[in-house]
Amino acid sequence: MSGTFLGMPSLPVFGIGNLHEHEPFPKAAHRELGNTQLRANLGHATRTIRDKRLAVVSELPDWEELREAGRAIKESVMARLPELLEQFEANFTARGGTIHWARGADEANAIVASLIRDQGANEVVKVKSMATQEIGLNEYLEEQGIAAFETDLAELIVQLDHDKPSHILVPAIHKNRSQVRDIFLREMEGVDPDLTDEPARLAAAARAHLRRKFLSAKVAVSGANFALADSGTLAVVESEGNGRMCLTLPETLITVMGVEKLLPACEDLEVFMQLLPRSSTGERMNPYTSLWTGVTPDDGPQNVHLVLLDNGRSAALADEMGRSALHCIRCSACMNVCPVYERTGGHAYGSTYPGPIGAILSPLLTGITAEENNSLPYASSLCGACYDACPVKINIPDILVHLRGEDVGSKRGKKRLPSQMDLGMKAASWVLSSGKNLGLVEKALPLGRLAAGPDKKITKLPGIAAGWTQSRDIPAPPSQSFRQWWDKEHRRPGPGSASIKGAVPGPGLAGPEAPGTGSAGTEETQ
Repeated sequence: MSGTFLGMPSLPVFGIGNLHEHEPFPKAAHRELGNTQLRANLGHATRTIRDKRLAVVSELPDWEELREAGRAIKESVMARLPELLEQFEANFTARGGTIHWARGADEANAIVASLIRDQGANEVVKVKSMATQEIGLNEYLEEQGIAAFETDLAELIVQLDHDKPSHILVPAIHKNRSQVRDIFLREMEGVDPDLTDEPARLAAAARAHLRRKFLSAKVAVSGANFALADSGTLAVVESEGNGRMCLTLPETLITVMGVEKLLPACEDLEVFMQLLPRSSTGERMNPYTSLWTGVTPDDGPQNVHLVLLDNGRSAALADEMGRSALHCIRCSACMNVCPVYERTGGHAYGSTYPGPIGAILSPLLTGITAEENNSLPYASSLCGACYDACPVKINIPDILVHLRGEDVGSKRGKKRLPSQMDLGMKAASWVLSSGKNLGLVEKALPLGRLAAGPDKKITKLPGIAAGWTQSRDIPAPPSQSFRQWWDKEHRRPGPGSASIKGAVPGPGLAGPEAPGTGSAGTEETQ
């Protein structure tokens, strides 16, 4: 049994690897918005996935109850994580597996490379894995002289094009089939020079390319969707069958998994096997579900290892407001409904985890004070569509607001002079602190109409507000505010008046049309 400390650390160790922006999100997003082909590809793909998801979700009368069950199970896991990890380790090792604990990306990469070298191998086949992308395993293995071959079709496309994934579920979502054909012709050995962009032909070319790797590989590397604490079982769900080949043919299987992927018991899979495929691919069930429990003599890999990865997860767990981001089951439903992601794509986020979930998960893993990630919580309109789509009910908008507050707080005191935003927020705080203050500001409405000019539009604002008018005009303010209008229309009469026009009844009074009152109004009482 491992003696690794699994409780909340007093000084969290933050994650490293492919978790950081390479440039602030606004700058990266501005560049990606100019890529019309990217926007066309993303728009078509996300609309297709959204429509499929809505169709299969609507078939289940208890969908909201399933979402609540998924949320409750994951919340229980986070509350019992040390206990469940120890239980899982005991059951996994009792069945012939070996567990390795990795605090960060560097440790995890070194462990995997050492295990591969112990087998005398210089290449591995890989099942699609977000955890290995997070730690930059492929790049590390390449430095060590070990070739890693992605076997998921979309991951293969991205790898052959020397590109990076831009979507959690569909890494090559930003490419269309004509672009894929060009990549295969340019990068894939032995491909038919007359290859067309017909999907079946492209899939056949990839199948022939990968078949040789499947049959010759001695070592496979995978991630895991779930781990069952009560039996030490690992689970991978996928759509192409490449995972099944990697999990059964090689002699050695190395799995890299974040510690948050645990489920307490086998029965919990019933919930997630309904939530995950519907939320991710819009299918009632995924085509391939592989489960393995340790080593089975003469059946499948005989040398089974699992690297349990922290890499900032303990830091995220220590954040009481943000820890529910660890509930994520990597379905990508939030990305497919996000208007920001649909227009900018995944590369603008920099991290392995793009979209709404990446905007909260990456800063939580690295710490919001990490300068590379402090713009990510602002990559949202806070429309709430991500929360409605999330199968485990992660309240992404609330966490985004929380992280924005953390970012502002971390910068407070570092500046000698307040910024325009600081001054603006201070002014807004004063204005909204009382009705009297708001009324004073409303008296300046005529000045706003004057600034709008004859076309009744404000097209340019100074300072930080200029960002708003770069892409939109502001209509001229009304001649009077609602409060001013209400005061004129419903002005209280002086002493001795019996009624007021359209008066609003006070506490305990009947409305104007209530029995016993006339249509002229109600009597005002003290």
